[in-house]
Amino acid sequence: MVMQEIRDMAREIGVKPGRMSKIDLVRTIQQTEGNYACFVTSMSSDCAQDGCLWRGDCVAADKKG
Repeated sequence: MVMQEIRDMAREIGVKPGRMSKIDLVRTIQQTEGNYACFVTSMSSDCAQDGCLWRGDCVAADKKG
C-alpha cells in the first residue's frame, strides 16, 4: 500500500499522520483500531494473521530489514 493511501486511512480513523514513517503510521493505525502494533517487528516472520491488511507490506519489509 502506498503512503498516500495509508495517510488517508489514518485520517479516516482520526490519526494525524504528520511526517510519520510508514512503519510508525501503520503501527499507530493498528493500535488505534485495537490491534497489536506488530507491523515490521520481530513477530513479522512468524505471523499467523493471514487476513491482516498489512501482511504483504509487513513481510516484504521484514525481509529487507
